[in-house]
Amino acid sequence: MNVLPSNEPTFRQSVDLMFNRAVALMDLPPGLEEKIRVCNATYTVRFGVRLRGKIETFTGYRSVHSEHMEPVKGGIRYAVAVNQDEVEALAALMTYKCALVEAPFGGSKGGLRIDPTQYEEHELELITRRFAYELCKRDLIHPSQNVPAPDMGTGEREMAWIADQYARMNTTDINSRACVTGKPLNAGGIAGRVEATGRGVQYALREFFRHPEDVAAAGLSGGLAGKRVIVQGLGNVGYHAARFLSEEDGALITGIIERDGALYDPKGLDVEAVKDWMMRHGGLADYPDATHTRDGGAVLTEECDILVPAALEGVINLTNAHNVKAKLIIEAANGPITAGADDILRARGTVIIPDLFANAGGVTVSYFEWVKNLSHIRFGRMQRRQEEARHQLVVDELARLDAALGDTWNLDPAFKARYLRGADELELVRSGLDDTMRTAYQSMREIWHGRDDVTDLRTAGFIVAIDRVSKSYKAKGL
Repeated sequence: MNVLPSNEPTFRQSVDLMFNRAVALMDLPPGLEEKIRVCNATYTVRFGVRLRGKIETFTGYRSVHSEHMEPVKGGIRYAVAVNQDEVEALAALMTYKCALVEAPFGGSKGGLRIDPTQYEEHELELITRRFAYELCKRDLIHPSQNVPAPDMGTGEREMAWIADQYARMNTTDINSRACVTGKPLNAGGIAGRVEATGRGVQYALREFFRHPEDVAAAGLSGGLAGKRVIVQGLGNVGYHAARFLSEEDGALITGIIERDGALYDPKGLDVEAVKDWMMRHGGLADYPDATHTRDGGAVLTEECDILVPAALEGVINLTNAHNVKAKLIIEAANGPITAGADDILRARGTVIIPDLFANAGGVTVSYFEWVKNLSHIRFGRMQRRQEEARHQLVVDELARLDAALGDTWNLDPAFKARYLRGADELELVRSGLDDTMRTAYQSMREIWHGRDDVTDLRTAGFIVAIDRVSKSYKAKGL
C-alpha cells in the first residue's frame, strides 16, 4: 500500500468521497444513502500456526460491505500492508462493481497481513488452511453466503487449498467447490479466469474506442492501433492487459513500471520478453533492450496516450497528478487514483475509465465459474457438437448447390474450419465477458452523455451501481 501525503484522505475515505459525489446527484429515500455507503461488518481474526519450531500469530480480515444480494463476493489478498481500512474500501468497491456489471453478488473483501515471499509453499498451505478454517466456521466462506477469489498475493493455488479446506469441513455439501472462485481447472475452475481481469481491461478499451465522441473527449482519435500505452505493474492484470493490447490490438507498450524501477522505449516494448526477464531475474533491472530507470514515478508521468495503473491503490495522488500527461487513464487496479488526484485530472480534461468498471473482468468470470460449479457441468458440453452439426448442414448444402449449378467457387478451407468449430468453454467465457463489459460501459455512457450534471465516467458508474443497489434494498422492503 502506498504511503499517501498527509493531506490526502485514506483509501476508504476516497471511495466514500466518490460515492458522495454521485449520490448528491440522486434522489434516494432518507437513510438509504447511509445504508448503502456503510460497511455492514468486518471480522478480524488472529490465529496461530506452528512454523519452524515456534508459534507464529497472523492477523486476517473479512469485510462484508453489502448484502443487498447474496452471496457476497470479493478477493482475499496477502500483503504486509493489509489493514481494516483497505479491506473495507475494497469491499465497498466490490459492491458497486458487481452492481455495475450485473453480477448477482453483494460486496466483500478479505486480507491476510503476511509477506508470502517469506514462506515455503508447505508453510503457506498451513497458514492458508488455518485462515480458511477460521472464516469457514463463521460462514465467511460459503457457496451461498460468502465467496472469495484471488487478489494480490494469492492465486489458483491458494484458492484450491481454501476449497479443499471448506470441503473437509462440509463433507456433505455437494456445492462445496462453489465456495471460492479462481481455482485451477482441475479443481473446479473455469477456462479464462487467470486472464480475466486483464482481458476485461482490453474489452473495456475496445468498447471505449467504438465511440468516436468518447475518444474525442479524451483528445484522441482513431482506434487502439498505434496508441502509446504505459502500464504500471506487470503482475497478472497488467501483464495480460499489456500483452493483449499489443498482440491483438496493435497498441505500443512504451513503458512498464515495476517495484525496482521502469523500462521505457518509445518504439514499443516486447511484453513477453519483459515478463520472461522479470521471472528469471526478479525485476526489470539490467533488461537489455530498453532504457531502465530506477525512478518508476518518472515514467508514470511520461508522454503517452493511455495510462494503465495495474498495481496498488493511491499511486496517482496529489504529489504527481499535475504531472500525469496521459489523455486516457484506465484503472486496472483498485483505487489507483485518489479522490484529490481525480479532481485534478478531471479539471484538466483527462478521461478516466474507473476501476469499478475497468477491472470487473475478474468478478465477471468468477461469476461464470460459480455458476459452473453450481450446475456441475462445464460450459459448452451440451451444445458444442450440436452447433458444429448445424454448421455442417449449411456447408453441405452450399456444396450441393455448388455441384448442382456447376459453379467453380469453393469455401476457403480456413474459413470452413473456423465456421465448423463449435465454441468451447474459453470462447464462451470470453464472449460472456465481452458482452458484460460492453453492456456495462453503455449503461455508464448513457448517464455520462445523457445528463448535464454528470461530466465523468466514474460518477456515471457510481450512479448506475448505487441505483441498482437501492432498487435491490427497496425490493427487500427497506
